Amino acid sequence: MAKYGRKAAEKVKRAMRERKRGTLKSGRSGKKVTSRKQAIAIGLSEARRAGGKVPGKKAKKNSAEEALEN
Repeated sequence: MAKYGRKAAEKVKRAMRERKRGTLKSGRSGKKVTSRKQAIAIGLSEARRAGGKVPGKKAKKNSAEEALEN
């Protein structure tokens, strides 16, 4: 089964093209995005907001949880 839906693919594709042209801006600061990973993250985030099939973000573990794990 596919992990990402068509809407997610379209949003990521658009973000990657904008990054390549140099027109992709980050959310709050409005700075130009040059990182490939950041462009993908922006595309997936937009797809989530649009209701596309995208797995949720993984929760960050705090140091206490990591200590218990190891």
